[in-house]
Amino acid sequence: MFLISDNTAGVHPDVLAAIAEANAGHLPSYGLDPVTARAEALFRAHFGERAEAVLAVTGTAANVIALAALVRPYETVLAAATAHIVSDECAAPERFLGGRLTTVPTPDGKLTPDQVAAFAQFGDPPHSPLPRAVSLAQPTELGTLYSVAEIRALADTAHAHGLRLHVDGARLANAAAALGTGLAEAAGDADVISFGGTKNGALAADAVVFLDPQLAGPRRLLQKQAMQLLSKGRFTAAQFVALLEGDLWRTNAAHANAMGHRIAEAVTAVPGAEIVLPVQTNAVFATLPPHDDPRLARFGAGSPPRRYMSAFDTTDADIAAFSAALSAAFIR
Repeated sequence: MFLISDNTAGVHPDVLAAIAEANAGHLPSYGLDPVTARAEALFRAHFGERAEAVLAVTGTAANVIALAALVRPYETVLAAATAHIVSDECAAPERFLGGRLTTVPTPDGKLTPDQVAAFAQFGDPPHSPLPRAVSLAQPTELGTLYSVAEIRALADTAHAHGLRLHVDGARLANAAAALGTGLAEAAGDADVISFGGTKNGALAADAVVFLDPQLAGPRRLLQKQAMQLLSKGRFTAAQFVALLEGDLWRTNAAHANAMGHRIAEAVTAVPGAEIVLPVQTNAVFATLPPHDDPRLARFGAGSPPRRYMSAFDTTDADIAAFSAALSAAFIR
């Protein structure tokens, strides 16, 4: 199963080594251990001294915790119709928040300041929920990126209208690597960020990073309610230590992005194939000419267009195998 998702990748050896190192001896539980403290310090180093983080083991849980800090049951969150919180989380945010997700169509998965401004005027209280927050993904579910200027403009518009900003950063490392920025700059002036490690070489590690201290107060209560306060949380924390203490997060993301461009090159070599969205990170959305070659079923997901994704461990051999399958099907 090649190039289907970065979730199908294994775990980086350095992350496995960090988990093994954390396995030595007995340590306090429920996030009170020194490994978690080390991870929390690393989040502050990357996102600023005011940043407070809590850990989770899934991106959906991280999104639920983040949005629960922003939204009351009588409020609503704006998101692109293609957003992960809308289409891939089985209504978990709406179930646990009690609020509503308001969606807007976008050609590239990216919200605009005009859409945010219009959302701020949404509704007819008390008959409809109050606009409270904007949730955007960086990069989007379609692999597209907000530039630093674009994400700042969205944050400025949201805050000017009294709205909070959540950034779903399941692949924020890929965005920062592509933009040539740090993690904080790639997320703009968000109030809270869901930060993903699982898609970047971790085993099961996501986090919620609160950048506004007013929101961070109940973070551990929200973490507990979301069933993410693990008794042996040091093993989740150790994964972030491995990723964030040096440049492993960037190395992994940059490699995945580079392999994404290699996938795009292989696709564009096929007569009649089309890349339907800009290739800016590790996701490639493409249409291929009609075919009945079963060898291509091993590659990519969805139809049409088909999504091809690279990961930190995608190899030259993987790209060669994909190119060979394309050649066999279309270039004879």
